[in-house]
Amino acid sequence: MTARGAPALALLLAALPAAAQDQPRIFPTRDVAVSYRFIGEAAAQAGLREASIAWLAAGPVMRMDMPGLGWIVADHAAQRGFMVMEQARVLMEIPLAQAQGQFAPWTQGRLTRLGTDRVAGLACTVWLHRDARGEGRACLTEDGVALRAEGTEQGRSGGLEAISVSYGPQDPARFRRPEGFAAMPVPQAPRQGR
Repeated sequence: MTARGAPALALLLAALPAAAQDQPRIFPTRDVAVSYRFIGEAAAQAGLREASIAWLAAGPVMRMDMPGLGWIVADHAAQRGFMVMEQARVLMEIPLAQAQGQFAPWTQGRLTRLGTDRVAGLACTVWLHRDARGEGRACLTEDGVALRAEGTEQGRSGGLEAISVSYGPQDPARFRRPEGFAAMPVPQAPRQGR
C-alpha cells in the first residue's frame, strides 16, 4: 500500500452500496471520532502506523488525519473532497467520485454477513465482500462505524482496526478548507490503451 493508497482504504466503506435490508449501514448516524492502527504488510512497508477519522454525521463528512502526511476531508453530500499536506502548505482538491472510482467494484460485488465480533470494546457485524478484484472484510457497528476493514487486491493486503471510539459532537471548523495553502492540481490517472 502506498501513502496515496492509505486514504483510499478509509474511503473503502464509503463506496459500499447504500444501506438496505441485508446490507450494513455505511455512514455513522451520529458524530464520532475513531483512532485506528493500520494492519497488514502493505501498511508496514509504507510506514503507516496510525490514523484518526472523525465524522460529522449530518453531512456525512469525514476527516482522516495521518501523522506525517496530512489530512483528507471527504464530503459525501457534496461529492467532493480535498487533501491537506501541512508541512508543504499545499491543498489538493479531490473529486469524491474520482476517489471512489477505484473502489467501484465494491458497489457491484457480493456482500455476505459472516457473524459478529468486538473491536475496541464495541460490538460489530462482520461483512465479507468478494468481486473480481479481490475480497475484503469489514466489521461495522449498527450505527455505521467501521471498527475494522481489511482486504486483499492484486496480492496486496492491508487494513485498519479501531483502537478507540469516542462519540460526541465534532467541531465543524476541523472539516473546512484551511486558508493560506497553495493549490495543487489533482494528478490525472493514466489513460488505458495508450
